[in-house]
This record gives sequence, C-alpha cells and structure tokens, in this order.
Amino acid sequence: MPKRTPETHVIDYRAAEQLLAARDPRGAVKLLDPVIAAHPENTAARLLRARAFFAAAQLRPAELEFQIVLEREPDNAFAHFALARTLERSNRADEAKRHFRLAAALDPRPDYLAAARFDPS
Repeated sequence: MPKRTPETHVIDYRAAEQLLAARDPRGAVKLLDPVIAAHPENTAARLLRARAFFAAAQLRPAELEFQIVLEREPDNAFAHFALARTLERSNRADEAKRHFRLAAALDPRPDYLAAARFDPS
C-alpha cells in the first residue's frame, strides 16, 4: 500500500463524501478509517464517518462517533440532531428527545423544531 500523506487523507475524505452521496456508506467508512487513525482529532472526518455508519444502519458505531463529535463541539446542532435520529432508530425515544431539543435550541431550523416537539404553552 502506498504511503499515506496529509494530501492523500484529504483525497480520501473527499472521496468518502462522494461515496456517501452515492449511497455507498460502507465504502465511505473504509476510506475514513485510515484518515481518522492518522488524525483522530479531526472532527469533520468523525462526523462524516458517523453519518456513514448511520446510513449503513450501524447504529452503535454511529452513536459513538456522534458522541465524540459532541464532546468536542457541544454546540454542533447537526450532531445533536443526527445523534437523536440514531437514538430514535435504536428505540431510545427518551434519550433522543433531549438531543432533538438541544439541536432546535442551538439552531431553530424548521426540521429541528418539528423533531423537538416542544409542548405549546
């Protein structure tokens, strides 16, 4: 295997984005694994891998990656929303509700607000 460089990691990251868009999440994960191994602090790569795990219905790995992202970026509304969707698919609605609400509080997008299901008062 050729030596991996920062440039090849960027190429792999971009290719993983394309694979995810083309509905090949497992291929995206394969490309992202060495990127994250070389750059474990790279939150963008972890978020992309979490999305790929979710798309591949690998819910536990997706949950763990989203949690790592949120440890580093607690104000990342998308990560809260995606973690909530992951928890929801895992039949953990009570846990999901908290993250839906955090996502909506951080970014009042209509889809986040709808998912948060705030009680009218």
